Amino acid sequence: MGIAENSKGLVLAVASGVFIGASFILKKKGLKEAATNGTRAGVGGYSYLLQPFWWAGMVTMFIGEVANFVAYIYAPALLVTPLGALSIIVSAVLAHFLLKEKLQQMGILGCVFCIVGSVLIVIHAPQEHALNSVQEIWDLATQPLFLVYMTVTVSVILALILHFEPRYGQKNMLVYLGICSLMGSLTVMSTKAIGIAIKLTLEGISQLTYPQTWFFLTVAVICIITQLNYLNKALDTFNTAIVSPVHYVMFTTLTIIASVIMFKEQSYCMPQENKNNLTCEGP
Repeated sequence: MGIAENSKGLVLAVASGVFIGASFILKKKGLKEAATNGTRAGVGGYSYLLQPFWWAGMVTMFIGEVANFVAYIYAPALLVTPLGALSIIVSAVLAHFLLKEKLQQMGILGCVFCIVGSVLIVIHAPQEHALNSVQEIWDLATQPLFLVYMTVTVSVILALILHFEPRYGQKNMLVYLGICSLMGSLTVMSTKAIGIAIKLTLEGISQLTYPQTWFFLTVAVICIITQLNYLNKALDTFNTAIVSPVHYVMFTTLTIIASVIMFKEQSYCMPQENKNNLTCEGP
C-alpha cells in the first residue's frame, strides 16, 4: 500500500476519533439519565436503552466505527489505532463542558503523553504488505505465536468476566476496561480481515465463498457486543475523563501487540525486479 492509501486511512482515522470521542459523552449522558429512572448499567440494568442520548451516542459511535473500519482497509493498524488519541481530547473537552467532569493536572499530562506517543508511532508507521486473499489472513491468524496470544487473551477475558468482575468491577475500572481492551484487540484483527475481504471482493476477487470470512465476521460481532456491554458499565460507574484515556492506552497497546504478531507490521517484503527472492525492510 502506498502513501496515498495511507493518507486516506489517516483522514478516516481522524474523523473516527472525533465521532467516537463525542459518542462517549452522549452515551454517558444517557446512562446518567437512565440511572435516575431505573437500574444503573453498572449493576446490570438496561434502562439506558430507553434514553435518546444513549442512542444518539450509539449512532455517533457507529459512524466513527465505520470510518475506523474503512481506515483499516487503507492503512496499517499501527497507523490507524494510535490516532484514537484524538477521541481522548474530544471526550475530555466535552466532558468538562457538558458533564462537568474536570480532569486533574496529572490527567491532562497523561493525555499529552498519549498524544505525543501516538504521533511518534504514526510517523514511523510502516508500509503494509499487500494481502491477496482471506486465506492469507487465515494463515497469519493461525500462526503458533498468534494462537498463543489468542489463547492467553481469551483466558484472561474469561477470568475477568467470571471471577474479577463480580467482585471488583464496581471498585476498579481496570476490570471493565481490561475486558474491553482485550476484546478490542481481537476485534481489530477481525475487522482488518473483514475489511480486506470486502475490498478484494469489490475489486472482483470474491472472498464470500471462504468460510474464514464468515468466521472473522462472527468473531467481530461477538467481540463488539461484549465490548459495548462492559464499556457501558465502565462509563456508568467511573469518571468519563479517566475512562477514555485509560481505555485508549490499554486498547492501543494490546492492538499494537496483536497487530505486530499477526500481520508482522514491523516489517514488510517487496519482490525485487526480475528476481525470485524478497527484499525485507523494517524500522
